[in-house]
Order: sequence, then C-alpha cells, then structure tokens
Amino acid sequence: MILLGRIKPDGLTVFVLIGILSSVAGLFIYWYKPIFLSLVDLKARDAMFVLKGRATPPEGVCIVAIDERSVNRLGRWPWTRSIMAELIERLKPAKVTALDIVFSEPQNEREDLNLSEAIGRADNVVLGYFLRNDSTELPPEEAIQQISTSSINLISYIGETGMEDGGLYFPGYEFSGAEVNIPLIGRWARGFGTFNIIANDDGIYRTANLVYGYMGMIYPSLALEAVRHYMEGEPILYIAEYGIDSIDINDTTIPLDGTGGFTLNFYGPGGTFPTYSAVDVIEGRIGEKELKGRIVFVGATEKAIYDIRPTPVDSLFPGVEIHATVAGNILQKRFLIRDSRCVLVDLFLMVVLPLLFSIIVSRVHRTMVSLGVFVVLLSLTVSGTFYLFSSYNLLTSVVYPLLSLTIAYLSCEAYRNIVVEKRNRFIKKAFSTYVSPQLLTELMRNPERLKLGGEKRVVSVLFSDIRGFTSLSERLPPDELVVLLNEYLNPMTRIIIEERGTLDKYIGDAIMAIYNAPVEIEDHPGRVCNTALRMREKLKELNEGWVKKGLPTLDIGIGINTGEAVIGNMGAELRFDYTAIGDTVNLASRLEGMNKLYGTNILVSESTYGHVKDIFLFRELDLVRVKGKEKPIVMYELMDYRDDGRAGELVESFLRGIRLYRERRFREAIVIFEDILKRYPNDGPSRLYVQRCSEYISSPPPDDWDGVFVARTK
Repeated sequence: MILLGRIKPDGLTVFVLIGILSSVAGLFIYWYKPIFLSLVDLKARDAMFVLKGRATPPEGVCIVAIDERSVNRLGRWPWTRSIMAELIERLKPAKVTALDIVFSEPQNEREDLNLSEAIGRADNVVLGYFLRNDSTELPPEEAIQQISTSSINLISYIGETGMEDGGLYFPGYEFSGAEVNIPLIGRWARGFGTFNIIANDDGIYRTANLVYGYMGMIYPSLALEAVRHYMEGEPILYIAEYGIDSIDINDTTIPLDGTGGFTLNFYGPGGTFPTYSAVDVIEGRIGEKELKGRIVFVGATEKAIYDIRPTPVDSLFPGVEIHATVAGNILQKRFLIRDSRCVLVDLFLMVVLPLLFSIIVSRVHRTMVSLGVFVVLLSLTVSGTFYLFSSYNLLTSVVYPLLSLTIAYLSCEAYRNIVVEKRNRFIKKAFSTYVSPQLLTELMRNPERLKLGGEKRVVSVLFSDIRGFTSLSERLPPDELVVLLNEYLNPMTRIIIEERGTLDKYIGDAIMAIYNAPVEIEDHPGRVCNTALRMREKLKELNEGWVKKGLPTLDIGIGINTGEAVIGNMGAELRFDYTAIGDTVNLASRLEGMNKLYGTNILVSESTYGHVKDIFLFRELDLVRVKGKEKPIVMYELMDYRDDGRAGELVESFLRGIRLYRERRFREAIVIFEDILKRYPNDGPSRLYVQRCSEYISSPPPDDWDGVFVARTK
C-alpha cells in the first residue's frame, strides 16, 4: 500500500506535470495533424461560417445566372451560340464578362461566327476552359496559343527556390490535358481562365486554386483572370521553398496555400451576390444601370445542369458563385489569414489551457467543479476563436487547443479517480468512525495533514475512564461485559464526533480524544468541555436503562487539558497511528486519574479554564503537583453551564472553604465543608477537604507548607 504521507495526490506539482504532459501530447498531435482531426478542424471552421451569418459582397461583382426560368423560356441547356451572342451583346456595359462556360466543340459556322463577333464587339469577355488529366488528344495548337496569352509570366522567387532540372519549378497542381474553346470563338477574347475547382478531402469546397500548371506554363483561374482585367494589373506570383506563397496585383497581396489554393471567405449561402436571370438580361429588363463597370460572372445555377458544389455555408452552392466569391474577396481584400500569428495563437492556447486548467483543478476537489472549469475554458476558447475569425479573419484552430485541454481534463480526472479517490476512500474508511463528517471532508481536502511525523499545535485533549471497571469485569460474564461496554462506547464516541473531535483511541474501557487536529477548530476548548458534560448526561440515561435490565451502573472520570502538543502520524511506514503526544496529553491523563481521589467526574486544567470560564461553571479544587511535574497546577472541576444557579451557590461556598484551608484556618474551613455536605451529601471534594482539615488539625503541616497537594500516583 502506498503511504499517504509520502505523496501529495492533490499537490500542485503533480497537476502541473499533468498539464505539461497534456500540452506536449497536444503539440505532437498538432505537428503530426492526423487526417481525422484536420477534417474535424475544418468542420469547426465551417460551423463558424454559419454562425457568422451573411456579409455584404462588393458592388463591383454580380452574377448573370442561367437559371430555371431562363432555361424554361429560352430552351434547354446548352443554348445556341446565337442566344449566347445576344447575351454577350447585352453585357457590354460590364467592365469584365467572365464566362463559366467552355465552347469546346463547333456548332455550325454561322452560329460560331456570330458568337465570335459578339465577343469581339463586347471586348470585355474572359472565356473559361477546363484542365484535365484524362484527355486522349491535345487541343488545337491555335487554341493553346490563345490561352497562353493569359499565362502568368511575372514570377518572383523567395529564397533559393528557382529553376529545377532546367525547367520551371511549380509546386501547385499540374494537368496534362485541357478542354479549351474552339479557336474561332476564342479569337477575340480579352483573356482566358480555368474554372477548375478542387474540393477538400471530405468533398467540401473551401478553397479555390488561382493558378495551375499545364505544359510547362502557369495559368490563372477564371476569377483571377477576371480580376486581372478589372484591376488592369499584371499578377506577380511568389514561389517559396514551402510552395506557392502569394500573388500580387497592383497593391493587393493575395495569400495562398502551398499549392496555390485561396481560402474562400464566404459571404453567405448561394444567392448572396446580386444575381440576375439571363433571360431578363437578354429581354432588356436588366441593363446598363445594373451592369455598368462590374465584373459579371455568367454561369449555370439551374440544379439540373449540375454545376452545384457543397460548401460550408450551403450544400447546393452554385459553382459560378465560387468564382464571384474569389473576385469579391480580392477586391475587398477580405482575406482569411492563416499565418505565423495564427500558429502562435494555436501554440499559446495549447500550452496555456492545459496548465491553467491543471492549476485550477489542483485547488478544487469535486468532479462537478472540475467539469465546470473545463466547460468554462472550452467556451472561452471557442468564443475567442470565433471572435478572431469574425472580427479579424484569422483562421486559428479550435480543435487542437481544445484537444490539449481535453487531454488535461481526462488525465486530471483519471488521476483523481485512480489515485486521489483511492486515497480519499482510504482516508474515509480509516477516519469515518473517528471524526465528524465535516472534519472528514476537511481532511480529504488537505491529506498532507496525515503525513508521517508531527507538527506542534495547540490542542485540547480529553481522557475518560470507567471507574471500577476491573472489578466489574470480574463480576460479569464476558459476553455481557462486551455488550455493556459497546452500549457505553457507541454513544460516547458519537458525542465526540458531533463536537468535531477526533477519536484518538480506545484504551480498554478508556477513551482518548483530540480537538483541533487534524484540522483546525477555533472553539476547541469549548467543544471539549461541552463533550464532557454531554458524556456525563448520557451516562445518566444509560444507567437508568441498565438498572431496568438488572445490569450494574457505571461511573466515569474525565480529564481535560489544553496546550501545545505534537500531533501527526506516529509509528512506522507499515503501521502508524494518528495521535498527539507531549506534556499536554500527559496532564489530561493525570487529571482523569485524579477524579478518583476527589470524587468528581470532570477535571480540567487552568489553561482550559482560562479559555472557557465565561461559558461554563467551574470550581477551583486544588493546587496539585502531579507526578512528573515540579510546578503545581490549579485544578478545576467542570460543574455545568454558567446559568445553573444552584451549582453556583455550591461553588461560592467551596471557594470560601478553600481560601480558609490555604490560610491554615482548618477549623473554620471544616465548618464550611461540613455545611456543604449537609446540602450536598455526595459532594466528593468537600468530603476530601473535611478529611484533610481533620488531619491537619491533629497534625499541623510544616511551616513551609504552601497548600499544594502532591500526587504520588498517576
């Protein structure tokens, strides 16, 4: 069995160590980033988008939708090139018209030429195309030359990154094939952009790549190409050792992940951007007022066309609106930031939260309080993460800090239940019959008070003993004696516990109790006196019951002393006893024994008397030099509570007799003591003093007699 005095299960050091280990475990998981936890972190970020609600998109971006109404009015998709030409003619007021559409096969010469000429007249069209890896043939050379006019030529390298094996080093996604517009239609386009969008591992679209590799060149996305023409600037692509860093257009720096992915900062569910039906544009209900100077993205929103993408804000989000979201974020510089600041916040929380929780839990001792602290810290972390996200667009992690906190919570609770609760159960089992429930609770909160060894403390000690128990044990059969003793010890022990005392031990028929240990009790002198009076009253009740059963009655003597003693676990590591030792304890034992001589029940020392003389009624009995002590002590009998008028009269008379006795006026003193005996025939101290006075009258004490009685026995 582990010695409780050797460890401190609730100690701050142990819980801080748990906090540190939890932080280390969390940091390791953060570095490793298991796929499952990364997906959970993404889902938590998705929830923040939902909680954040809608935001206002920029005025410079809108959508012309090939929606259900347009398909019903103009025919099933794809429409004829003449209809598309008419739509593009109507979109001339826009600064940029970006088509989330590819015209990869010819329709007929007249239709294709009609569309090509409309694109040329509008002079604002950015055509879309699609990169792929499953192509079986190359596009026409002229079509490749057309899209290459929009390739990104301005590239800046960070650090030593540059050419690799004689070619361009590009860390983003590369494709081997392309589905592009036929050369006739692409002839007059202002630019070209790919409308590829790559989902995350869980199938949700949270990012949109702005650059892709194809045939040794870098090509922009449809949104980036549209913004390029809208801002009339050339993109500068920054590539670093760790991958693609960012893109600059004029004074705007667009942060990207290592593969060129741009994190979408959604404005809301599908339809948040100003969206106009294509049929309304063609038929003139939407015109220059709504379109002038804008980037207009043209794409399908009709669900049957299947250009629908699941996103954090909408499971049926139009693909064309993803391009609009990218353009809107760039124009507003509304970028979600995941940089070194966010990483530092993550690391800070992963270290501080477990340590803070562990320190707090080391000071509390209830599982529900621990759970409450955990929930509060969890709530503060989630709230803080959401605040940074919604107010500053910072993408700090919510899952990994909470994971570290959860590890700390589970570890602390496991430790508490395996070690601390085991210790508490031991303490409770060991002390439940010795101390009150209140004291037991305090003891479990501060188990270090049970350490092997002792400490000095002022305590009150009570000894009680049954008078004539030896002769009684000779007269009664053993079984009856045990029953009688148990009937006596049970209520007496209960009284001690109710008065917040600690039952130190049974010594045969004797009881030893300590007050103010192992936990502090301010009013311990009063409580020990109250215990003694209650024990005396309880014995009267027991005697009445034993008389009715034909059993002998009992009488007890009680000794009480208050003073400094060494308290703690005394003994060896394999077996120890929580007790008190010292002169204070010895004197209480001597006082208990003196009851036999004086015919009293409760004797207390001068130190105890000094603390409670205004609460209880005492009478000074004698000046006694007990065995082992040179200095005499004043001994008092605890009579009753202060409001007992009859006992007060006895005390006053007895005090007069004592004074005469100490003045050697033995004849006058004996008269007072005999008078007391007439009123109180059973008063043992008066009977003793009558005997002493008689002896001193016949044989006076020596001249140096100081009135002190010398006790020759314990």
